[in-house]
Amino acid sequence: MLSYEGLVRLNHLLSGFYRLLWLNLLWIATTVVGLGIVGAGPATYAFAKYVDRWFRLGELPPVTATFRRYATELGWRPVLVSWVLLGLGAVIGVNVLSAPSWYLRVANLLALVLLAVITAYVYFVLAALEVNTIRSTLTAALLLGVGSLHWTIIGTTAVAALYWLMYRFALPLLPLVGIALPMAVVGLIVRSVFRRLAEDDAAEAEAHTETLPQQQTPTRSERNDALVASRTPGPAGHWERHLEKGNPR
Repeated sequence: MLSYEGLVRLNHLLSGFYRLLWLNLLWIATTVVGLGIVGAGPATYAFAKYVDRWFRLGELPPVTATFRRYATELGWRPVLVSWVLLGLGAVIGVNVLSAPSWYLRVANLLALVLLAVITAYVYFVLAALEVNTIRSTLTAALLLGVGSLHWTIIGTTAVAALYWLMYRFALPLLPLVGIALPMAVVGLIVRSVFRRLAEDDAAEAEAHTETLPQQQTPTRSERNDALVASRTPGPAGHWERHLEKGNPR
């Protein structure tokens, strides 16, 4: 028999699972409304940002309203990112099919794997990091995926295995889960990375604040003494002597 703590933990787990399923349904609806090529980017960004702030910061705002707000907050930027990824995928796919030699085909397959890594992380980069250009966004996603390569491989294997199990034994569950499973896995991977980055930034900012030189503004008497003591005072020297005596100019 489950204890009270066990029931609370089970309820928390099931609530999170249902939340992921609802996010997946919102993702499908937004993608369909945007006819795929326009809706997929904002929908994936909104999904990634909600998962990131949920897993990393513990935020649990209302799902539907927050998803809709996230989907529109960056305007066309998520759409452009999705178009770039789609264009790169089309080019690499054509090269794989039409490569005249095996080594060119292998090189394009490797490029396709790297593109898949970028696609997995790019919207989490948009959601959590301050990047200014699409190129820097793609580069940061590639570095994040390669830097966490062992977790990327483990997560990919786990997602593939769970999809296979659902296909074999619970096929109706497969479209209901959709991209919620890989989103949750990537969110768990980037959580520790983004937390370390935030801690490093906070430590660097604190160290910079502590090492800032404290500028001391000299008093009027100090400035006057320095100028009065000069051997050949010019007009400025006479003017400072007047100030020292309290006479207006």
